[in-house]
Amino acid sequence: MLSDRIEGKWIDAFSETFARCGVKAGDSAAILSETQSRQLNVHLAELALLRLGARPFHIVLPTPRNPYPVPIRSTGASVAIGGLAPVVAALGQAGFVADCTLEGLMHAPETPQILKAGARVLYVSNEHPEALERLRPDDKLEARVRAAARMVRGSKRMTVSSTAGTDLAIDMTGAPAVGIWGWTDKPGTLSHWPGGMIVSFPGSGAVNGQLVLDRGDVNLTFKRYLEAPITLTIEKDYVTHIEGAGADAEMMRAYLAAWGDREAYAVSHVGFGMNPNARYEALSMYGQRDFNGTELRAVAGNFLFSTGANEFAGRYTAGHFDIPVMRTTIAVDNTVVVREGVLQDVFG
Repeated sequence: MLSDRIEGKWIDAFSETFARCGVKAGDSAAILSETQSRQLNVHLAELALLRLGARPFHIVLPTPRNPYPVPIRSTGASVAIGGLAPVVAALGQAGFVADCTLEGLMHAPETPQILKAGARVLYVSNEHPEALERLRPDDKLEARVRAAARMVRGSKRMTVSSTAGTDLAIDMTGAPAVGIWGWTDKPGTLSHWPGGMIVSFPGSGAVNGQLVLDRGDVNLTFKRYLEAPITLTIEKDYVTHIEGAGADAEMMRAYLAAWGDREAYAVSHVGFGMNPNARYEALSMYGQRDFNGTELRAVAGNFLFSTGANEFAGRYTAGHFDIPVMRTTIAVDNTVVVREGVLQDVFG
């Protein structure tokens, strides 16, 4: 059991990461949190910013009521700001924002306005700092992720296959692709820590085929390794059939149906993990309270499949699954980037 205690090594980790974001003495820096945020990370963010000589200030919002019939997890779209204009203005003027909300601002509706004002935002994933400490960003990871992002942005097609039966085709024409290496020092940009992944948002009707979620793949919304296979049939982006026996398939069917929203069945993003320090077995090493799952998203060689909102395809919903799929082969155009779950050395 990990203790929620301030540790000097964790201040070090936060300071090193914030310094990579260009935070320096005299800079203003906002720490955005909500009443249900992990207070240990909020305090570490403050102490790290002070150590760097910055001038931090806190914006703390009440965690809003959940209007849905099921718990919300892993959306990447915090609703804590709720369109509050003074908060949006303050964040945009802060220069640097340490985002300690539960879900993060990656897909929050206020984020474009905050970034347009010139802020750089780093979402500190809602993990215990012991995980954040292990996954501090590094220069080699940044170089590989940047190269992979360039490759994916210029691609026309992604295919995913596996011995378990996956056979997925994705039209990548014009699909935005984002590389996350764990920090950002450019005004008007956002990243999250931990990093080490590529995510792309295909256009409407671009994803077709069959995806087999096999034993040992990970449902991060439920925070569990799958114990039995699930076969998803995907037609023009939408999951049309969910086949499988046992608790994993039953819970997936029930959770998706509970939204009463067709968009919950749609593909959100696709991509792959690139962080060699991210551990597949990490989920088994933490209690659910101490684990948000960003490490599993970054495990090198996983196919990161997600359902839910895709603003680039005009789809919006709060329902969301993030599922790292292991042991697949992923090809981007004619280049195999992952072979049977192993990331290939093709990024220079």
